[in-house]
Amino acid sequence: MKRVITSGRGFASMRICVIGAGYVGLATAVMFGKLGHRVACADVDNHRVREVNAGRAPFYEPPLEKELGRLVRSGALTASKNVIRSVADSKCTFICVQTPSLASGRIDVRPLKAACRTVAKALSRSEGYKLVAIRSTVIPSTTDTIVRQILEEGSGKSAGKDFGLCANPEFLQEGSALRDSMEPSRIVIGASDKRASDTLMKLYAPIKADRVRTDLRTAEMIKYASNAFLATKITYANEMANLCRRLGIDSEEVLGATGKDPRIGPLFLRPGLGFGGSCLPKDVKALRHMSRALGYPARLLSAVLDINDLQPLEALLLLNDALGSIKGKRIAVLGLSFKGGVDDVRETRAVILITELLAGGADVIAFDPMAMSSFIEIMPTISFASSIDEALTDSDACVIQADWAEFRKLGRKEFCRMRQPIVVDGRRCLDPERVEKDGARYFGIGYGHASEPDESLGGCKS
Repeated sequence: MKRVITSGRGFASMRICVIGAGYVGLATAVMFGKLGHRVACADVDNHRVREVNAGRAPFYEPPLEKELGRLVRSGALTASKNVIRSVADSKCTFICVQTPSLASGRIDVRPLKAACRTVAKALSRSEGYKLVAIRSTVIPSTTDTIVRQILEEGSGKSAGKDFGLCANPEFLQEGSALRDSMEPSRIVIGASDKRASDTLMKLYAPIKADRVRTDLRTAEMIKYASNAFLATKITYANEMANLCRRLGIDSEEVLGATGKDPRIGPLFLRPGLGFGGSCLPKDVKALRHMSRALGYPARLLSAVLDINDLQPLEALLLLNDALGSIKGKRIAVLGLSFKGGVDDVRETRAVILITELLAGGADVIAFDPMAMSSFIEIMPTISFASSIDEALTDSDACVIQADWAEFRKLGRKEFCRMRQPIVVDGRRCLDPERVEKDGARYFGIGYGHASEPDESLGGCKS
């Protein structure tokens, strides 16, 4: 039974401003637009504003873009570069700007501070009660210290009296941002006062999900605790998979049975080359930095990050097992985004993988269905293919780094283009038996049985 989706009809429509047209901001804007509210998506980036007003998402997320286009055409959602006016014209403002990692691991709150200063100016020019909700991921104490101070000093008004202040973390996954917004696992609202909490709860009334009311710092910590656990669970799966391979055991059987324990569960228990993206690495680093500042070493978080940085090297071990040496070999890397289905290359494991391949003397050619232009900016000197076929032609082996649907369909036709049909499945997205039947050798993360092509079924060689 689905937790959602009811229309905004029957609920008082409200003018809402969402600051930031990234994943979180645009998913939030589209969600409230679908619930019947009029939404202004404010961003200082001219390109993003133009894209949103044209009904296009500034990133690859087809379901979200389809709904965005519908809302823009109906006039329910607009984008603007005039943040002050958008806030002043709205009853509720959601701040959804990025909080990227600094070199130390601490989050960069400068974009958040800039947004808050703009909101403060709008509050100073506005009449009546307004609500400000922080959906950006921020370490505990950020909202009730930094955010509150900027808003109060810049507006001359008081939180809890003249305006409400909430921490409203999101729990979205890239690739399913709209679905996760409309069908959330829970809604967490931390508030400075009951009026603010009640106001935000009314906005979420049409969505059926568990609700958690708490204080500001607890709400902020819930987000970090959730992401730290997911990162730890992925890392645990990878550690077990690495052990299984060395024991000649298929980790998928082990982890599959392990995930049937209701205390553990199957989600995020799949081996691969490590986690990446805009959330898990950044949030674990930020939590570790905060812990160290408090005098607590957070050893588990450090281990999770260390293991994650080493995990792409498992693909090199598999390649060396298959080839003897990667030196002078042509290796096709399929998938450059941090996971399949998205064009985000932030913290992608492809960077570590390719860097090590080059250091070992390999010739790398890379392909991704959507993330090529972004990855070229990171590693412009490697070769890029315009298709899967071009990447595989005359290659000695291929590594699947991101589990795009296109790569799951690889078979005899594609393998026959390779000089040596060797497949290193870095995301365990292929069926080893099918790969063997199609004439290739299969090496997978956590797969304890090195395979040989089944020549009786017709390999590539005549």
